[in-house]
Amino acid sequence: MVSVGDAAPDFTAPVANGDIDEITLSEETESGPIVLAFFPGAFTSVCSHELNTFQDRLDELTEAGATLYGISIDTPFAQNAFRDELGIEFDLVSDAGREIVDAYDISMDFEALGVPNVAKRAVFVIDENEEVTYAWVSDDPGVEPDYDEVIDAAT
Repeated sequence: MVSVGDAAPDFTAPVANGDIDEITLSEETESGPIVLAFFPGAFTSVCSHELNTFQDRLDELTEAGATLYGISIDTPFAQNAFRDELGIEFDLVSDAGREIVDAYDISMDFEALGVPNVAKRAVFVIDENEEVTYAWVSDDPGVEPDYDEVIDAAT
C-alpha cells in the first residue's frame, strides 16, 4: 500500500467534470497539493455523504491551494450523473480499468454491492514533488475520513 513518504503512483485517466476530459497526476501536482479521495461507488449512501462533506469543505481546500479529486471505478458518464445529483463542483476520476486502485494497492471486494475490486475508502495528499504527505485507508467502507485531518494535511 502507498504510504507517507512514497512517490505517488502517476496515472492518466478520464475525468468527469461536467464533460469528460483526461488528467495526468504528475501534471496536476505542478499547481499545488492534490487530494485524492477514493470511494467505492457512485450513488451509494456513505459515498454520497463523503462527497457532500468534501463539497461543503471545498473552499477550505482551495484556499490552501489544494485541488480535490474523487476517484472510483465508475465510468465517467456515471460519475457526471453522480456529480449532477449531488451538486458537487470538484472533478471525479474514472478508474474503470482499476489501474489506479491497483497502483495504490487499495482494492477490496464490496460484497454488499456484489462488485469485486473496488477502491477502499482512502485519502492521499500528494505534494508538488509528487510525494505522498498524508495517507488514510479504511478496511470498512462505512467509515469516513477525518475531514479536519485531511484539510490540515493539504495546507
